[in-house]
Amino acid sequence: MAQCEQFTTPVDAIVSRMRALDATLPERDGVAVFNRVYLTVTEAVDRHIDGGRFADARAAITLDVRFAERYLAAVERAADERRPPACWRPLLQMRHHPGVRPLQFALAGINAHIGHDLALAVVDACRSLGCEPADLEDEFDRVGDLLVSLEERIREDLMPGPDLLQIADPLTHLLGSWSLERARDATWSAARALWALRRLPELAGEFTERLDAAVGFAGRMLLTPLPD
Repeated sequence: MAQCEQFTTPVDAIVSRMRALDATLPERDGVAVFNRVYLTVTEAVDRHIDGGRFADARAAITLDVRFAERYLAAVERAADERRPPACWRPLLQMRHHPGVRPLQFALAGINAHIGHDLALAVVDACRSLGCEPADLEDEFDRVGDLLVSLEERIREDLMPGPDLLQIADPLTHLLGSWSLERARDATWSAARALWALRRLPELAGEFTERLDAAVGFAGRMLLTPLPD
């Protein structure tokens, strides 16, 4: 039992930080919208760990915590008026824009976190655990499966109305250009590439910078203000 408590404590701490952040933000704030979505995912991961759904609980916890810490660090940097990663800047800059809908905020946050942070979190976790990315692939897939399963519910909960499902609606076109499953597949490739480049810091830094910029560009597109 003591070992189980030791494993779950870091994830519980992340959940507590997300709940505390939620309590400080206005409901319509773009970061608050994403934070509520991500809190749901993290709580689901925590339940799966407690229920023994991950074959390697230590690896799952390490990956989950390293992953979440990158998001929380970006928010903290913005709060301290320091420059956050490029992937997070669109959401942090557009978080109060009245022309951006809640679903856009949620998916822009998922785009930044999956497209950039998850690749770096895999490398962080491998270094902490002394393993290779292949050793974390099952945990990566399970976390990704939870995100994909929640994406449909997120779209249903945050879609303003059935009229927006019409093919002519600009939100339908905008969201049709982005796929969580494609983003997850690209992230796994990016994580493997970064791990292969770990002994070439200059190339790894350049790769990371370009990944950050590309994900940020996609986020800016997702946050295109739309007419009412």
